[in-house]
Amino acid sequence: MSVLVVGSIALDNVKTPIEEHSDLLGGSTSYASVAASFFAPVNLVGIVGDDFPQAHIDFFKKHNIDLAGLQIVPGKTFRWSGEYMWDLNTRETRSIALNVFESFEPKLPAGYESTPYVLLGNIHPSLQHHVLDQVKNPRFVIADTMDLWINNTPEELKRLLTRIDMLILNDSEARMLTKQTSLIKAAAQIRNAGPAYLCIKKGEHGALLFGPEGQFFSCGAYPLEDIHDPTGAGDTFAGGLAGHLASLNHEKISFDSLRKAVVLGSVLASYNVEAFSLERLRTLTKADIDGRYQTFKRMSQFEVIG
Repeated sequence: MSVLVVGSIALDNVKTPIEEHSDLLGGSTSYASVAASFFAPVNLVGIVGDDFPQAHIDFFKKHNIDLAGLQIVPGKTFRWSGEYMWDLNTRETRSIALNVFESFEPKLPAGYESTPYVLLGNIHPSLQHHVLDQVKNPRFVIADTMDLWINNTPEELKRLLTRIDMLILNDSEARMLTKQTSLIKAAAQIRNAGPAYLCIKKGEHGALLFGPEGQFFSCGAYPLEDIHDPTGAGDTFAGGLAGHLASLNHEKISFDSLRKAVVLGSVLASYNVEAFSLERLRTLTKADIDGRYQTFKRMSQFEVIG
């Protein structure tokens, strides 16, 4: 089954203490769509300017990503520039130019509205609502969000929570949204507001999954020696998670299915940070994914002694 992915497509300039690269493929839709494509077909919805390189479009097509929903309009593509500090957990935005993305209105081409699995990337909640107004009876809807929308559009975000099955956000955003210091209390409060499932990302410390009736799963992070570019790791995680769920083609998503989806999302994210932009995903194979997934399983297993 296919995944509908809606979000931003950008050209990024990224600087770390070691390297700096410009005009990189970026945006939530780019990372999530490519990650999901390792498991299932993807229907992409986004907007770019007429300066968007053909090579990136060819890259999407190579990954079985349907581009009927890609709007190419006169003007410049959304651009973002950021700089990471030495620990790579701290990032400063140097500049943002929305360009054509400022007028983005997600329009679903014929056939997209019946896509069973929906991933709403980190965009304005009003745009996420606009997509949900167009889809018909989706099996599972996942949404990502960030501090900007939590602070500036709380009511629209609150209403969105009643329309989705799963919310993904990081630990600081969960605390910001709920005004709770405890992530356990924050998770309960968010789930009571609407989504049956919640995933809280903790960066280099893994992710937490919460479900109905006290269901809980903690996924560790893969230990990497070298991290080159954390940009898009969260979007890659969400895309891998959504893609795996779509590949199962289950009428109803179970917590066990979500547990594996979280691990596979973490596997994809761990590969993504090994190079700038989506360069590592260009060379990634299913064998690579399966191998690291088995490593995740071994990392999490233990035997009771005594």
